[in-house]
Amino acid sequence: QVQLVESGGGLVQAGGSLRLSCAASGSIARINRMGWYRQAPGKQRELVAAITVGGSTNYADSVKGRFTVSRDNAKNTVYLQMNSLKPEDTAVYYCNALKDRGAGVYAYWGQGTQVTVSS
Repeated sequence: QVQLVESGGGLVQAGGSLRLSCAASGSIARINRMGWYRQAPGKQRELVAAITVGGSTNYADSVKGRFTVSRDNAKNTVYLQMNSLKPEDTAVYYCNALKDRGAGVYAYWGQGTQVTVSS
C-alpha cells in the first residue's frame, strides 16, 4: 500500500500563489509517476500536472505557464507551485501516484486538499 498525505491548500485571492505538497509513504518502490488532479463542484476530476520519476512533466493547458510540478525523490514528495491563481482554479486537489505492481499499474490517491481562489 501507498499512503499519500497532502498539505498546503487554503484560501487565496486571485493573482496569489499557493504551494501544495504530497508526501508518499509505505510501499513506494516502483512508483513511476506522481501528480495532481483536481475536481470542482459538478465537474469531473481532471489532471492538473504530473511528473515521472525521470523528471518528465505534463500539464493541463489551463495551467501551463502558471503552475509548476516538481519532485524530491529523496523525500518521496511531489509539489505543485501555483501562481497567478484564478477563481476557476478553485477545486479539491488530489495527489496521485501510479505504481507498477507487475500485473499492471495501480493508482493511489490522497485525501484531497481544498483550494479556494476568491475574485
